[in-house]
Amino acid sequence: MKNNVLAPSVLAADFANLQRDVEMLNNSEADWIHVDIMDGIFVPNISFGLPVCKAIQKHAKKPLDVHLMIQQPDNYLEAFKDAGADRLTVHYEAVTHLHRTVSRIKELGCRAGVALNPHTPVQVLEDIIQDLDLVLIMSVNPGFGGQKFIEQTYQKIKKLKVLATETKPDLWIEIDGGVNDQNAAKLVEQGANALVAGSFVFSSEQPLQTISDIRKQMASV
Repeated sequence: MKNNVLAPSVLAADFANLQRDVEMLNNSEADWIHVDIMDGIFVPNISFGLPVCKAIQKHAKKPLDVHLMIQQPDNYLEAFKDAGADRLTVHYEAVTHLHRTVSRIKELGCRAGVALNPHTPVQVLEDIIQDLDLVLIMSVNPGFGGQKFIEQTYQKIKKLKVLATETKPDLWIEIDGGVNDQNAAKLVEQGANALVAGSFVFSSEQPLQTISDIRKQMASV
């Protein structure tokens, strides 16, 4: 059985002090560092791209969990691998030939993930789930941090857990959006084993303690 992991998102970090915030994560109880890449086309926001990902990787001592919220991600897979990605997650809604994309991510030596927007049912992954390392369920509409958690996510996790149990029992089920110390335990209870937390961590006056608090909630299940 996999241990649960916490992956704080640097989308909510202080970009003027990115090295400081990455080093804080290095010294925290976080397991992965979640890196949200946005292009302003697939999602209505632009975050950062390859140069910043490389800069994060230079200081990071934990695996980079790179989430590509971009159109035509196939054009950038190798570049993000070279920029330090350990896991590469693409959106189901942004890829035409998903099996080919997933195969390419694995050829590059990365773990392969697929993200689902809130309106996309988990059943669309039925024919490819056995090839995936990770499924990321968006629990807010992608594009901006600090949004309210979508309650329907719990049911979605349960459905994905059933699907994974049958075909890919060691799947990472990752939740991104509105995660905090109030819902972390319930998310794990429903079947999630990887949580992304951004604003809740970086808006805290004591982010190290906040990360520890979320981890305790995850471990309480």
